[in-house]
Amino acid sequence: MNKSPFPSPAVTSAVTPNAALPDTLNARIGVLTRREVEARILAPIIDALSQSFGREAVIAVVRDAIIRIAQEQGAALAESMGDNSLVAFAESLRFWTQDNALEIEVIAQDAERFAFNVTRCRYAELYQALGIPELGAVLSCNRDWALIQGFNSTVELTRTQTIMEGAPCCDFRYRRQTVKLEE
Repeated sequence: MNKSPFPSPAVTSAVTPNAALPDTLNARIGVLTRREVEARILAPIIDALSQSFGREAVIAVVRDAIIRIAQEQGAALAESMGDNSLVAFAESLRFWTQDNALEIEVIAQDAERFAFNVTRCRYAELYQALGIPELGAVLSCNRDWALIQGFNSTVELTRTQTIMEGAPCCDFRYRRQTVKLEE
């Protein structure tokens, strides 16, 4: 079983150029470094496009595109893990915590739920250091719901606060929804 979180060459994406190629960046450079590279490219492009089209419109387009990408990455992650259970999802966190990018405190973990708090977020620190804290949620936090939707649509995420928005921790609560059978 392939434990890499990246799609096989057969997985394609309408959003990603050269979609037939597997996405191996997270394994090679880590998600934190990947987000830095993305932010350093996207921030000036967002600023330039905002001058012509307005910041709100540009942010909305970027947000929607990132959500679509995250859904596709979630599906590819489930495929590469060979499992879309919460146990497999919890195992995949190693890619987001690599390089001490996140410090987490697990609250509960079983087949039905996975709850944890992020007590330190170097992603938030990164966007702050780059002078674009307002883009952090758009470029990173918004991916969380979309990623789990792509990974397993029967799992829901509840999160009421983030470090990115100034809270002391991010409260991630994943729960497998009960599937109702038609009568």
